[in-house]
Amino acid sequence: MNVSVENLGPCKKLLRVEVPVEKVNAVFDQVAGEFQKAVHLPGFRPGKAPRHLILRSYEPKIEEEARKKLVQDSFRDAARQENLSVVVTLGVEEQQFGRNQSLQFTATVEVAPAFTLPNYKGIAAKRELTVATDADVERALGILREQQAKFEDVQRPLQEGDVAVVNYSGTCEGQPLTALAPTAAGLTSKENSWVLVKPGSFLPGFTEPLVGASAGDKRTVAITLPDDFVHKELSGKAVVYEVTVTGVKQKILPEADDAFAKSFGASDMGVLLQGIRNDLQRELDTRQKRAVRDQLLKALMAQLEFDLPESIVASETRSIIYGIVNENQQRGIPKEAIDSRKDEIAGNAAASARERVKSAFILNRIAAEEKLSVSDRELTQRVLLLARQNNTTPEKMVKAIQERNAASEIQQDILMGKVLDFLEINAAIEDVSPLPPAAPAAS
Repeated sequence: MNVSVENLGPCKKLLRVEVPVEKVNAVFDQVAGEFQKAVHLPGFRPGKAPRHLILRSYEPKIEEEARKKLVQDSFRDAARQENLSVVVTLGVEEQQFGRNQSLQFTATVEVAPAFTLPNYKGIAAKRELTVATDADVERALGILREQQAKFEDVQRPLQEGDVAVVNYSGTCEGQPLTALAPTAAGLTSKENSWVLVKPGSFLPGFTEPLVGASAGDKRTVAITLPDDFVHKELSGKAVVYEVTVTGVKQKILPEADDAFAKSFGASDMGVLLQGIRNDLQRELDTRQKRAVRDQLLKALMAQLEFDLPESIVASETRSIIYGIVNENQQRGIPKEAIDSRKDEIAGNAAASARERVKSAFILNRIAAEEKLSVSDRELTQRVLLLARQNNTTPEKMVKAIQERNAASEIQQDILMGKVLDFLEINAAIEDVSPLPPAAPAAS
């Protein structure tokens, strides 16, 4: 077999392959023999029909099977012969094929980048020793109480922390906001809207002038929208709102007592508080572990520069963009607002994709060096975990994975975790006290 390789780019190659006629004919004969054993022709027992009749009846199928086998086998052998680690096959073009002639084809491929691993054992990293404090527990408890808050109508002026029920309409430069930003209908006017009276709530500067107003009162509220406002047409603009207060609601938090604890499945407040502390500590430990791993990976990546297969980067970029757009849509951000940032989203996604692809090549190389792999048992355990997390049965989860063709993705995720475990175990980690919170900037 004759093979030549042409460089089309840093990770892109063109393979020219020629398979000798003897090999081609041998594969034709092999495939024809397999058909002769398997097919049934009228008047002959299975496997006993003459070859010339088999060839006459099934020639197109025999030719197609022979072509497929020859191209697949010779492509694999050619890549092995040239020591190419093919990661993507971009296209195969056949130049010549048939019985009694050589097979000639070209294959455009992308290959894994060539690089030499630095020393990946003993990488220095700092680990902040963080502990869930009483103040952290109190804040978490406050969030739980907020989740069960009730709002009662009161006959008094608005105070900070109340909820104002308002009708409002906004204008900019004497026009409704939708004249400048057609997708900003919800910000232009609304009736019976609940607004928490708290600095920064709804829009910066909107609620402060409402303090002291009673039901039936009207207020003119003038604000300036921030420069990075979600509707770019309104960024930095001066907006005037005409607001009518139609109701005042006081927020009532539940008492932090045993009855409250039981609503979360705890027997009493002591058990609930301990559960909160445990959950917070687990979260801190997870962040701590992630921070250490980020340091290790960044240290590795800083030592390596190499080209990347562009088709893999492009695929990862598309995946990241899809994730960003989907997340924004779930948060209720209008399509027009997302489209207005498409260049920014695409640029950030492309940068993230290159980092992800680069780190994957590095970690996979370490996995190969250390002979790390994923067992069937580990894959099964991950599937069971995913089933529990998604509140479904293992059988349905397996079906969903098969439909999405996601088994290799899950396997890769497990392998990357094992490599990061290995790096962390073999790192030179220094335990340090957490840095104090940054002091607020002087005005």
